[in-house]
Amino acid sequence: MGKKRKHRHFTLDDAHALKVGEGWRLSHVDADSTPGLPNNGKGKEIAADQFDDHDEEIAELQERMYAASRSGDGTAPTIIIVLQGMDTSGKGGVIRHVLKGVDPQGVEVFSFGRPTEEEKRHDFLHRPRIRMPKPGRIGMWDRSHYEAVLVEKVKELTPLDEIEGRYDRIVEFENELAAQGVHLIKVMLHIDPDEQYERLMERLERSDKHWKFDVGDIADRALWDDYQAAYDEALRRTSTETNPWYCVPANHKWYSRLVVKGLLLEALRGLELEWPVAEFDVEDAKKKLEATK
Repeated sequence: MGKKRKHRHFTLDDAHALKVGEGWRLSHVDADSTPGLPNNGKGKEIAADQFDDHDEEIAELQERMYAASRSGDGTAPTIIIVLQGMDTSGKGGVIRHVLKGVDPQGVEVFSFGRPTEEEKRHDFLHRPRIRMPKPGRIGMWDRSHYEAVLVEKVKELTPLDEIEGRYDRIVEFENELAAQGVHLIKVMLHIDPDEQYERLMERLERSDKHWKFDVGDIADRALWDDYQAAYDEALRRTSTETNPWYCVPANHKWYSRLVVKGLLLEALRGLELEWPVAEFDVEDAKKKLEATK
């Protein structure tokens, strides 16, 4: 039994409502909204009340996944949470808070920064291919291969005709991953320009946050509309039944973190993993151990 609550709590149905489907447009998503919860202090209180409810279950399910990779032929599923969003959208905070109760051995986090000169010499899908988490792990990607149809499009780093061909290639790549037992959870953390301004200003006003600030973020604000258009097209063209996108309003960090945690829990439950069966005679091992007393 869970905790008794006086107020409605956030459900997986609420998370599913954020899925990018037919007729979806980014311009219709209110970054300041909190679908499924009150958009006020009460909503934050409810989210805080239920945020840790399933920590033990998530930890155990992740351990089962990791155990599967250490048993038998090592075959095990993998989960990758792909986080995209404008600068300051809260990707790092989601990673820290959602995975706080998970054994670090079963997690692989990678941040897709500017591609190196070596990476530029390869196909754009080379980067995600070499950063795939090992079987049985949860991968967290701070940005991803989608930068190739976002930043590269907005800043005109790649010809448009080449960008155009990348959407279908991304879908094919992700279908290939699904066939290999890789479960993608693709999340766009959607903030509005006013919220970004406040978060950037906080980084400038606090010396302990100066290390997070990049002067390039100011220049990117002038390209806000172009980025929104690029996100809109990327999400619409690569959200599929197998690998859907979720566009999560992220002006309220407590809300976006709760949504991503719920999606992770659902993915772990969906694996329906049992503990691996021992590949040795348990009773015989007990007798041999007792003989060492």
